[in-house]
Amino acid sequence: MELGVNGLNAKAVLGPAETVRLARLAEELGYRSWWAGEHVVLPSPRVPDAPMEPTDPILDPLVHLAYVAAVTERLELGTGIVILPQRNPLVLAKQVASLDVLSGGRLLLGVGAGYLEPEMTAVGVPYSERGRRTDEYLDAMRALWTQPAPSYQGRYVAFDGVDAHPRPVGAHGPRIVIGGHSPAAFRRAVARGHGWFGNGDSPEDLAGHLAGLRKAAAEVERPEWLGRLEINFTQLSPVNADTARRYADLGVDRLVVYPLPLEDPADVAAFLERHAGLPH
Repeated sequence: MELGVNGLNAKAVLGPAETVRLARLAEELGYRSWWAGEHVVLPSPRVPDAPMEPTDPILDPLVHLAYVAAVTERLELGTGIVILPQRNPLVLAKQVASLDVLSGGRLLLGVGAGYLEPEMTAVGVPYSERGRRTDEYLDAMRALWTQPAPSYQGRYVAFDGVDAHPRPVGAHGPRIVIGGHSPAAFRRAVARGHGWFGNGDSPEDLAGHLAGLRKAAAEVERPEWLGRLEINFTQLSPVNADTARRYADLGVDRLVVYPLPLEDPADVAAFLERHAGLPH
């Protein structure tokens, strides 16, 4: 099991100096991945489902990860997650390919369908279409990344007679990680993802999600070229050694620790140093 860190494009790690210091510290301490989430806008006033206050700062994950890529050498760079239906899939495909090339193939593209209706409405995407758009956008981006003569015809995106280079480093495009805890997200992870990304408060939460993934695996076909589904999980509170061992026993590939809601970079550094010694 590898260790990663999530959430550091919000609150504590906003300035360039703090980003450089903490990203390099994470790499020196042996963390293998650095993840950044996304909210384009947040409901104001805050609604019950919103994870942050509308005034809480959060950097765009791809811009943030490009900066982290430039000051590190080994950290995998994960979006945890990009809200895919809110993005133009061809523009995102170009941004993703660019970041993957510049980072030497270190990108893990985590995507999800989203769950905040006010955010999605503000961006101009009907909330009821978010799942279908997510599936279609994934397929369209993969066509642009991998087909010799890219072409795709769908309800929400269609193109032909175009091409885009550079292509991502991997032959099948960047590694795709599907986030979410719904039956639809589990099926999407099995059918379209190299990995799944979830969060919760305990190994018991993860066990429930793994049961959902097993059910999905019996319902949809997994392409052979995707290989084994990787499990990435964030516990939304500090993790102790016994809990880390339980995650390892459950088959977690990347245990991604979560320093938020810490806001002082010194506190985040202490958190990283403390969790670096977890069994993995």
